[in-house]
Amino acid sequence: MTNLPIYDKTGAQVGEYPIDLEAMAPKVSKQLLHDAVVMYQANLRQGSAKTKSRAEVSGSRKKMYRQKGTGNARAGHKRSGVRRGGGHIFAKAPKDWSYRLPRKALQTATRMAMAEKVRNDLVKIIDAFEFEAPKTKDAAAIFANLKFDRTVLLVVGEYDKNVYLSVRNIPLVQVLPVSDLNAYEILRPKRLLVTKSAMTKFIDSRVASK
Repeated sequence: MTNLPIYDKTGAQVGEYPIDLEAMAPKVSKQLLHDAVVMYQANLRQGSAKTKSRAEVSGSRKKMYRQKGTGNARAGHKRSGVRRGGGHIFAKAPKDWSYRLPRKALQTATRMAMAEKVRNDLVKIIDAFEFEAPKTKDAAAIFANLKFDRTVLLVVGEYDKNVYLSVRNIPLVQVLPVSDLNAYEILRPKRLLVTKSAMTKFIDSRVASK
């Protein structure tokens, strides 16, 4: 059992949060984490690269001149890939790069990623992170009080417009509801700031259907 300190907005410790890492992820498989991250990155690829082949460019398909007797090298039609204005010889076409690993494997990878962050002391818990109105200055002050100076992911219990508007202009800070967590989103930032309610939802749900 690991006890993580709970902080308030001023950076003062106000309690402890017990986490059973053995129940969350008894072991960490680097291969599974790698496979999950590669899958999520592949799914982000647009696959929209496109160039025209010789069948798609404009121009006559008639042989430019007779095969022999002209003194020139033999040539086909104007659309040939070796001629200026011709089509690409190995033309690119739109491609779908996405694929899916088994759901249980992704759930396990998400729990492993969170457990590894906790073991490496890269997770801080805050009792609450909410605003009555968007306030970037106040949000930045909270991160300063908690001594976050590198990339950080703020994990909240559910989507909150005021929280999102408050942190969107702070460099190197991203916010996600706990329901959108996956291994890639957990491993990408250097550190995590998790609200107490979000951590409870994470543990209770055994996380991540995504």
